[in-house]
Amino acid sequence: MELRNKGTKRRVTANSRADRCLKGYFMKRHRNVKIVATLGPASNDYEMIRALHEAGADVFRLNMSHGDHEEIRVRHAIIRQVEEDLNSPICILADLQGPKLRVGIFANDAGEELVPGASFRLDLRDKAGDVNRVQLPHKEIFDALEPGAHLLVNDGKIKLRVKDCGADFADCEVIVGGVISNRKGVNVPDVILPLAALSEKDRKDLDFVCDLGVDWLALSFVQRAADVEEARELAKGRAAILSKIEKPNAVKVFDEILAASDGIMVARGDLGVELPVQNVPPIQKQLIRKCRSAAKPVIVATQMLESMIDSPMPTRAEVSDVATAIYEGADAIMLSAESAAGSYPIEAVTTMNNVAGEVEADPTYTDIIEASRKVTRTSVADGIVSAAREIAETADVKAICCFTQSGTTALLVARERPRVPIIALTSYMSTARRLCLTWGTNCVVTGPVDRFKTAVIAAVRASIKEGIATQSDMIVVTAGVPFNTPGSTNILRVAPCAENLIYAADPE
Repeated sequence: MELRNKGTKRRVTANSRADRCLKGYFMKRHRNVKIVATLGPASNDYEMIRALHEAGADVFRLNMSHGDHEEIRVRHAIIRQVEEDLNSPICILADLQGPKLRVGIFANDAGEELVPGASFRLDLRDKAGDVNRVQLPHKEIFDALEPGAHLLVNDGKIKLRVKDCGADFADCEVIVGGVISNRKGVNVPDVILPLAALSEKDRKDLDFVCDLGVDWLALSFVQRAADVEEARELAKGRAAILSKIEKPNAVKVFDEILAASDGIMVARGDLGVELPVQNVPPIQKQLIRKCRSAAKPVIVATQMLESMIDSPMPTRAEVSDVATAIYEGADAIMLSAESAAGSYPIEAVTTMNNVAGEVEADPTYTDIIEASRKVTRTSVADGIVSAAREIAETADVKAICCFTQSGTTALLVARERPRVPIIALTSYMSTARRLCLTWGTNCVVTGPVDRFKTAVIAAVRASIKEGIATQSDMIVVTAGVPFNTPGSTNILRVAPCAENLIYAADPE
């Protein structure tokens, strides 16, 4: 198709600068919440990973607790191949293992039965355990323990209370009994452990995945903001930092951790072990709202569709759990074993996708999201994105298009949770990939853009190409002038698509 500007008679052709700046497009989703799928033995090859992306997975999680570096390298390469073949930016999240606290081994491989009221000792002795004691090879725990503290073993199935302790032992009373066996995990909810958030393995894994080219790093068992700063220093800007909230102390100092992080994961597994389970839902809601107010993406994770590991259909309670996270405004919802080791990974992603579509079509969803919009606006950029959302809601505007280099402008627009699609245009593939984790963003990778007029034309053409707008519609365009200056968002324009299509870009 060829259009003419009646004033200049100059033709707009595919050779114009605005056309050439459009390089690639995000696979348009009919929902705003993003889906994170963990890869593993059940999702290891090209066909499955591509099928998961096409079914709705926006982000792939590489769990560094499972698989060696070569396996991780292969999975990473497959994701990037799918990305190239589908011309669709894909986000990769590497989840570091963190310090794992485990008991030693028992003389009886089947383990021992601990009964309520019995005494049981944990110590540093490198000797096989029995019904009376077992090794706990973590001196840091004994340094921090005090009488009255509790220890939880095997995901909280066994509960011990410390009666007496020293530098190398803890004599406990069994409060909740059960079978304790080799290398079961230990949680210590009552104390802040003097453990580094990054083990030696984590440091090696961090450097490996950053060199590989992942987009996000998830830090396990974060207890303080200093843990995040340590990881950021090691990452050296190669990946964004996401903190997993799974310790009671992390909840207590959440504001400091959030300020130090680029994103948050509400990791309900260990959080539900170390805190009373009834505490988790209100904490989830509070953390999501704080993340949204700070314009930082938040993932809700763990056991969302747990039954789909073995069943092609979820339980009604699981569907309700997924829906609740979406109604609360989470940026992303996550599958763990469901997609990594389950028998129905594609069905699990499809279920999440379908639930999201149904929830977001509910008028109640819009009411809840807009009622929870509480933002303190302190900058020009805050005002620009707020105005963009208000214009989109009061005029017949089809999309908000934001030019962003660091991703900050897109995050601010997403914080507003507008009713129209968000198109984030950036010349950096790394920014497009990271934004795949953010609510409502549809990413377009462009070439360099140095003029606002060219940016507007590129935004119009991207909107039309993606089927979000037509030539008879209008869009809102935000950008920062001068271009390529992070954090400089200072301009907004309502752009009629037809009018801007006939403007030719200046020749080079």
